[in-house]
Amino acid sequence: MQRLIIVFCVLTAALASVHAQSAQDEIARATLAAPRALAESAMVVRIAADGSHEVLREGTNGLVCYDRSNEPGRSFAVQCTDEGNLERAKQTHRLRMSGGNAEGGRQAIAAAEADGSRVAPAYGSVWYSLTGQDQASVTPHQAHITVAVPFATGDDLKLPEEGAYNEAGTWIMDAGTSAAHIMIPGR
Repeated sequence: MQRLIIVFCVLTAALASVHAQSAQDEIARATLAAPRALAESAMVVRIAADGSHEVLREGTNGLVCYDRSNEPGRSFAVQCTDEGNLERAKQTHRLRMSGGNAEGGRQAIAAAEADGSRVAPAYGSVWYSLTGQDQASVTPHQAHITVAVPFATGDDLKLPEEGAYNEAGTWIMDAGTSAAHIMIPGR
């Protein structure tokens, strides 16, 4: 009986260590999108397929980071934004996951936009994104910053409504929708 208790305690400690290491790895990965000066103090969450979230680390600077790599059509994707945008991030993740594939996720988001149920981001809030095939192969043009300007148009902001990730310049993407944002490609 004593051996059984010892084995149980060793296994419990080992599992706790693996989970802690996994959480630390997840925190390190999620904060890759954050500017260096903000990464250490950012909140880090794990967003579930149903849109609920678990706090992996509390933050003190108002920034929240999370890993989106499990979304359909993504290989490596991490993002950070203002904590006030967490509800939108959770809704986006839930809609992408419910779509079954990348196109289904886009359709679910478009349907929420059309029926008015899409959560709008905080106007002027910054989103830091890093995407690629895998963490090791991410290049500077796969890192970008966006500034949320819900429902704004190119005419409102005197910006073009078209641009390219691999060219210099900014533009407004998704103009006129809750997802409207100023795209600032590369870092």
